Amino acid sequence: MFEKKIYRSDMLRCALCHDAPCTAACGKLDPARLLRSIWFDDEINAAASLPDINPCAGCSAPCEAACVRSHQVPIKSLITRLYDQVRPEIEVPVPSDEERLKTDLCEFPLENPFILASSVVSSSYDMCARAFDAGWAGAAFKTICSIDIREASPRYSAVYGSDGSIIGFKNIEQLSRHSVEEDLKIISELKKKYPSKFIMASIMGKDEAEWESLARQCQESGADAVELNFSCPNMAEGGLGSDIGQVPYLVRLFTEAARRGASIPILAKLTPNVSRMSPAAEAARWGGADGIAAINTIKSIMGVNPHTYVSSPAVHGMSAVGGYSGNAVKPVALRFIAEMAQNQALKGMHLSAMGGVETWQDALEYLLMGAGSIQVATAVMQYGNRIIDNLKAGLNFYLAAEGLNSVKETVGLGLDTVSSTTNVLERDTILFPSFDHKKCISCGRCALSCKDGGHLAISLNDKKKPVLDGNRCVGCHLCILVCPQKAITPSQKRIHI
Repeated sequence: MFEKKIYRSDMLRCALCHDAPCTAACGKLDPARLLRSIWFDDEINAAASLPDINPCAGCSAPCEAACVRSHQVPIKSLITRLYDQVRPEIEVPVPSDEERLKTDLCEFPLENPFILASSVVSSSYDMCARAFDAGWAGAAFKTICSIDIREASPRYSAVYGSDGSIIGFKNIEQLSRHSVEEDLKIISELKKKYPSKFIMASIMGKDEAEWESLARQCQESGADAVELNFSCPNMAEGGLGSDIGQVPYLVRLFTEAARRGASIPILAKLTPNVSRMSPAAEAARWGGADGIAAINTIKSIMGVNPHTYVSSPAVHGMSAVGGYSGNAVKPVALRFIAEMAQNQALKGMHLSAMGGVETWQDALEYLLMGAGSIQVATAVMQYGNRIIDNLKAGLNFYLAAEGLNSVKETVGLGLDTVSSTTNVLERDTILFPSFDHKKCISCGRCALSCKDGGHLAISLNDKKKPVLDGNRCVGCHLCILVCPQKAITPSQKRIHI
């Protein structure tokens, strides 16, 4: 049921507009919402929301003419495919409520597992309030500190995928620019207006006394939890942020200080700029932390200009190592979450995961690897708070389709299949690829990749269709990955000789 029928590549030219003109031009459907659902892997809910009879049949498609890229997005065709390909395979009703999404973070009830990560997306009252109104369960407020923050301009850069979307994002942004007093007032006002939302105050101190004081003040201002920023890679002053997270002794020292100041739950936000996260996580537990938040951004350099030789973002002819985020970092983040979830010394600690979450399936992967809540920042910066609709709807339908009554039932389900080494893998069979010649467009990519990067097991017949040599094939599946038509799938096994 969850096999994708429509891919992002089918709507490459869609700009995912705000107040989209396609919807204004239609009058029968909300094409913009349907297209967003496809983009964010929520096509089942999109198809289920359609009326019984396709209003696109016989329609002149004024939505396509009104598009900001006039007639370049096949809106009518995409909606028709929701009817023809997706809707017939919906096996269970779309849930009428969101009860399955309810969970908790260190015993604080969450209406769903999704909260804003500490960043620019959670840096003011208005931004958090809009997110709460949109349906986010909470927010980790941007890191409160007494440091004089002066930001550089520009401070963002990106790596783009073939579909034009951002897959990797770099920032050299630091912490909250407000005074401590201003931030504490915002937290207090948010808690009064949104008492059921989870509000976590991210903090960073310069010494033990300041870690203790900030934690105390945040609790007194109404914060539900404190997140200790041991992981920011962009600090202008040494000995802060990720410099702390790389030294377990300091993690414990400052966690103990924060614990002296507050009795509310404490999460240590740890840096991925280490080979293993468990030493710092265990130190945080010894210091009194109730949970771990991970990962923060990865130190990076990107976009070196071939003419100026300056990497991006360039600030008056200079740049700096900065934090890398976005969908590209998710595999790294999943590895760290699984490592900590499998660590018996951390058993019972809440894991709040982040790193490249854009769709409900991204979030589900973290849950399966042991996370109890999901934080999001870069995707909100790119697409806006509206992504919460598809995060919730997609995950809610998945739970219903799998017969699960609570999102909590997914936590850690995938851990038994993960090993830190490859010596546990079965090596006695080969899983051959199978070619669908009807879907094949005779591009020859599979044969080329197998010849130059594989095992010369694929040749092309007189119609330029792939033919497999079973005696050469080792079942690596490189051909499956490179096929632009998704025309190659795993097939029968044979005993490895």
